[in-house]
Amino acid sequence: MNNHKTEAHNHNHNMIFGKKTELYFAILCGTFLILGFVIEKLTNLSTWTSLTSYIIAYFFGGYFISIEAFQKIRKGGFDIDFLMIAAAVGAAYIGSWAEGALLLFLFSLGHALEHYAMNKAKKAIKALSDLSPKTALVKKGNQIIETVIEDLKIGDIIVVKPNTKIAADGVIVSGNSSINQAPITGESMPVDKTAITTLENLPEFKNIDKKHIAFTGTINGDSSIQIHVLKLSHDSTVARLIKMVSEVETQKSPTQRLTKKFEKWYVPIVIIVVILLCFSYLIIDETFNESLYRAITVLVAASPCALAISTPSAVLSGIARAAQKGVLIKGGKALEDLGSITTIAFDKTGTLTEGKPKLTNVITLNNFDENKFLQIVLEVESLSNHPLAKAIAKDIATLHNISFKNTATNIEAIQGKGITALYENTKVFIGNLKLMQDEAITVTNSVTLKMDSLLQNGHTVMLVAFKKEIIGIISVMDLPRKTAEATLKKLSTIGIKRMIMLTGDHQNVGNTIARQIGLTEARGNLLPEDKVAVIKNLLATDGKIAMVGDGVNDAPAMALSTVSVAMGAAGSDVALETADVALMSDKIENLPFVIELSRASKRIIKENIFISLGVVAILVPVTILGLTNIGLAVIFHEGSTVIVVLNALRLLAYKEHL
Repeated sequence: MNNHKTEAHNHNHNMIFGKKTELYFAILCGTFLILGFVIEKLTNLSTWTSLTSYIIAYFFGGYFISIEAFQKIRKGGFDIDFLMIAAAVGAAYIGSWAEGALLLFLFSLGHALEHYAMNKAKKAIKALSDLSPKTALVKKGNQIIETVIEDLKIGDIIVVKPNTKIAADGVIVSGNSSINQAPITGESMPVDKTAITTLENLPEFKNIDKKHIAFTGTINGDSSIQIHVLKLSHDSTVARLIKMVSEVETQKSPTQRLTKKFEKWYVPIVIIVVILLCFSYLIIDETFNESLYRAITVLVAASPCALAISTPSAVLSGIARAAQKGVLIKGGKALEDLGSITTIAFDKTGTLTEGKPKLTNVITLNNFDENKFLQIVLEVESLSNHPLAKAIAKDIATLHNISFKNTATNIEAIQGKGITALYENTKVFIGNLKLMQDEAITVTNSVTLKMDSLLQNGHTVMLVAFKKEIIGIISVMDLPRKTAEATLKKLSTIGIKRMIMLTGDHQNVGNTIARQIGLTEARGNLLPEDKVAVIKNLLATDGKIAMVGDGVNDAPAMALSTVSVAMGAAGSDVALETADVALMSDKIENLPFVIELSRASKRIIKENIFISLGVVAILVPVTILGLTNIGLAVIFHEGSTVIVVLNALRLLAYKEHL
């Protein structure tokens, strides 16, 4: 009853009442059923009036099911729909029109509700595609021309007015604004964006600083901006999201695979048993009609409708709920696996940490004036292109309010040791111990001790020498995300036992961060292939493991893990392609929510299977023994289908507990 390809459905749907035709047909079936029942029991009208009412009920109740069953039979598949129609036809044959109509009513209602649930879940996702506006304002010379999205070219400049949607992925080239990225990344707060200063040597899209990037479908704030288009609409983050979500259903969950296998054997067995039961009058003392009646009642009782729908409805509702929070879960498998995880491996850089080095210590020595010291370091570091130098210069300027005067010259990088430059015509050296020793600058014991204690704590340390003596120490470090500690705490509260950080950095760095944010262990000095080996070992010891990373340098390790979770996937193609779960924003704090949601989904799947198999297990023996009539069998059996769907829909309203 699930695996119907909804396409077959949709073209029938839009007939009379538009999208909800199926639901209205089910309701009409119910109305005529009640009408027929009232006429039959409470009036003296002739039988054909109530019969007509039942026949109309049959039409409305059986319409969609028959179309679907017919399409399946043509492909050689007998499934539950076929059993249901057989039962309804049989009921009519033995004169139990009311029961047959009741059967069709509840079955079509269950069906319609299922499609409604599926469509609701798909709508939550389809809403993504309505995010991107249909046209954009393109700047051509001094003119601004309204252009349909499909005609945008890479390199076009589009003008985005205040409070309107952004029409393409690109980089902001003029104007500053705060942009609401919730539709794509799930971030609730608007993000401040600024124009990039130059388009020369622009790195790849995913490597451009996020503060200059605008995504399709996000909403501009209060000021006008201009965007240089970098991706065409079919390639935009939104388009890829939609494509992925529509493929989501293909990855069936383990439970779903099991139910499919079960149905494949179960349906033919039911058909054989029912046919045999038709001939039971030959053995026991009853009429052919009584045998037929029992066979048809068994047919109704034995159809595993609720079972067929129990998993897909829960999986889709879970996925749709996650999508509202800016989390993309690819398929039932990822959803179910995530719920059973107790070990998580984290890549360090950009996942648990900001991924940007920050200036952590400024220590002056020999009573050297701090402001002068900072000025020297700023002047020299500003001339270097090294990421660490850039980070130091930026932090000195912002944290210590020192402005760059451009007074240093002759910068030179000394490979693996540091840099040197001229400041006030005197040589300045900034670098490691080796550099100072090579330049014959004395490093006292107290300085080495200070350095060592910083190194022990995971800082990258540089000595600064001026006029042949050491005037100070600076250190930088990639600091943990502000939310990392709280997130890990929450993860251990919800029962994640092992949280391991994998990093290419020095083991000291790993240990420090692990201590600060509460990880169970840290593994340092790992190359990408070492990460793969660690994951292999963890899989051997812990069975299942989730790996959280940004999906770029850790793609091989992520591919190997049971469930891979990518952070900040909105900007990175690799992460979107390879990960099973993608957090569209950089928010690691969404992780506990997703794990809890997966567990809730697993729970609901279990409940649903229990309900559906339970009902079948009770009804089949009872009906074979002829202890119940067809009406009761129908109510119990179809009622379970409706309950299962409603149970699954609870996931759409899932809230975090903590």
